[in-house]
Amino acid sequence: MAWVTKSSQETYVNNETPREYTKTEKAGNWWHYHKWQVVAVIVALVLVASFIKETVFSTKPDYQVAFVGIQDLPDDTVSALTEALQSFGEDLNGDGQVSVLVNQYVLDMDKLSDTTEVDPYMQMAGLTRLSADISSRDGSFIYLLEDPALFESYTEALSYLDGTIPADTDDSASLDWTRMVYRWTDCPVLTGLDLGSYTGYTSVDEAQGSNQDVLKNLYLGFRGDWSGEENPARDGAWQLWQKLTAGAESTASES
Repeated sequence: MAWVTKSSQETYVNNETPREYTKTEKAGNWWHYHKWQVVAVIVALVLVASFIKETVFSTKPDYQVAFVGIQDLPDDTVSALTEALQSFGEDLNGDGQVSVLVNQYVLDMDKLSDTTEVDPYMQMAGLTRLSADISSRDGSFIYLLEDPALFESYTEALSYLDGTIPADTDDSASLDWTRMVYRWTDCPVLTGLDLGSYTGYTSVDEAQGSNQDVLKNLYLGFRGDWSGEENPARDGAWQLWQKLTAGAESTASES
């Protein structure tokens, strides 16, 4: 029986013409193998752009005012208050306009340890943001407070009405919060503001009322600065404070 073998020198020729892919097919193939690299680059560019916007192109407000209470102020009240305060301010950062930012901290200080009647996560979020603001050199210095006694008891952050600060050796029991705040109604400048009215105390109701009525039960305090360093943000806020409290006499100690 004869065996037939192929020579190792034998070659084969492929006579088929290579397929020409369309531009769409080439693009689809490239995208299949590189899409995640593209996504990563886009995400990186977005993060860089956001960082540049926040650090280079954004400007900080000239003044920051904090509200601390168990419920957010109505949006209309915040807008009216912001516009009114801007009329008393100056362009501290040189951007050609006067801007006021109202920071709201929703916090029930009477129930910080109560996890049954209040949302502990909301409490923690409010307390964390408030603590960061109090420790910031350029944060809020003028405070609108629902409960100044509890605020000062927990934070020991307020100065006296004349701008002096309690001594470091004073304990919380010796701090007299009534010497640190005005009632809103103690301040002729504030009660004389034409703030209009609000519609919708919260985002889910249609209640209506006067913005002055919303604010009339609040107290006004100024955050102390124990650093001993120069601070333009504090100095600018103090000038605004003096304008807002001109002619005021505190009745905080009265029942």
